Amino acid sequence: MMLRKVRILIASLFFFLLTLLFLDFTGTLHAWLGWMAEVQLIPAILAVNAGVLIVLILLTFIFGRLYCSVICPLGIFQDLISSISGVRKGKKNRFRYSRAKSWLRYGVLGLFVIALFAGISSIVSLLDPYAAYGRIASGMFAPLYRWGNNLLAMAAESIGSYAFYSTEVWMKNWITFGVAALTLFIIGLLAWRHGRTYCNTICPVGTTLGLLSKVSIFKPVFNTDKCNSCGLCARNCKSACMDVKSHQVDYSRCVTCFNCIDKCKTGGIKYVPTIPGKINKRQTTGSEAKISDNSNATKDLSRRNLLTLLGTIALSGLAKAQEKHVDGGLATIEDKKIPDRKTSVLPPGASAAQNMKAHCTACQLCVSACPNDVLRPSSRLETFMQPEMSFERGYCRPECVECSQVCPAGAIKPITPADKTAVSIGQAIWIKDNCVVNTDEVQCTNCERHCPTGAITLVSRDPQYSDSLRIPVVDKELCIGCGACENLCPARPFSAIYVEGYIRHHAV
Repeated sequence: MMLRKVRILIASLFFFLLTLLFLDFTGTLHAWLGWMAEVQLIPAILAVNAGVLIVLILLTFIFGRLYCSVICPLGIFQDLISSISGVRKGKKNRFRYSRAKSWLRYGVLGLFVIALFAGISSIVSLLDPYAAYGRIASGMFAPLYRWGNNLLAMAAESIGSYAFYSTEVWMKNWITFGVAALTLFIIGLLAWRHGRTYCNTICPVGTTLGLLSKVSIFKPVFNTDKCNSCGLCARNCKSACMDVKSHQVDYSRCVTCFNCIDKCKTGGIKYVPTIPGKINKRQTTGSEAKISDNSNATKDLSRRNLLTLLGTIALSGLAKAQEKHVDGGLATIEDKKIPDRKTSVLPPGASAAQNMKAHCTACQLCVSACPNDVLRPSSRLETFMQPEMSFERGYCRPECVECSQVCPAGAIKPITPADKTAVSIGQAIWIKDNCVVNTDEVQCTNCERHCPTGAITLVSRDPQYSDSLRIPVVDKELCIGCGACENLCPARPFSAIYVEGYIRHHAV
């Protein structure tokens, strides 16, 4: 029972803090909690983080699939849904043993490995459990979090306090939101009805760790001298991996949740060190008996996990707020539209489109962390759900390096503000037919005035006239592609100057 309580406590804390990492828009939590994203398996593989990989392999080799029940946010989220389902249905001993669907498990794993080596990032992103939960948290939980923050800001302002500030709530990409909603529906439905079905039939991380957990040192083992074959352990096994009739445990599917040990009244199953290949000598078949019911432990689990979810939402305004500086002075007449860029604009730390495509899991952590509303998921098929930049709501400030500090997979490498201002991610291009100088015959200096590198110079449109209106000329050797000119251009619905991305970034 103590093992189960400790696991639930650690898993709940990990899940709560990792969720806050995706919800925090102030940038204050990433310095403290960013390591939680780095210890996820697929990002660690893509980032070639040898230290994390060694620790996870040793953890699985010693204790079994503890990663799936303590560290993986999607796995813990399934446990939460399953626990709530058990309470709502009034069926606390509702699971049963089922044979592994090996053809599906290893088929999906093979597809994932092929996609990983072939660089088909959309398949990798869809199957990575950490990225899947990241999209759910970023696309569906984050708006609720921000609405809660805005309510707190309104309440605080009504009593003369400005401890909180309102933030904009918007869906950055409806296609990605639809993928997140569909993922939540499928995984939620499976967890509601069958517990860890997704983990043990589809998830490539679960299948991979399952291969290693077959030879793990510590395992739940039947003690046939004490087991009365009541089946209570199997009825509480959310992985459906305990065969009471033959006293066998499918260790490739066991997620080391300790439910079976907690429910067993006779001590018929123990979590003990074993010698690989020698377990069956300690196991014999037994007769089945009437299945008993133990409701209190399951109720405690349900309440604890429910409080975890409610706490994630209720504490929305308690993160420390930091001041956000924005440029003012322009009244919004019409919403800007995204220009048709031939090449996407990627964050400076991405280095090149190929690096982003090869390493990004589309977890949306960088999108959540961007304080300037510049990053959003791509809807292009070749880079589906991976971050790209657009400047309708802000621009990439030269002093901001938030996205490079939070990426766990190496898709956006850590950089300093000095590094950022020395890297060109794209080039500003002027469209004369959109410029208010030509359309309205009025002088505008926004692009030149706000360019942080001095890459834009205004020259006479008609040099033969001394009072000629001036138009912008872009020095591509100085332009870093920050998007300030595009964002602050008064032309609507399309800016008169926009940034075209570079496939490979270069120094200026």
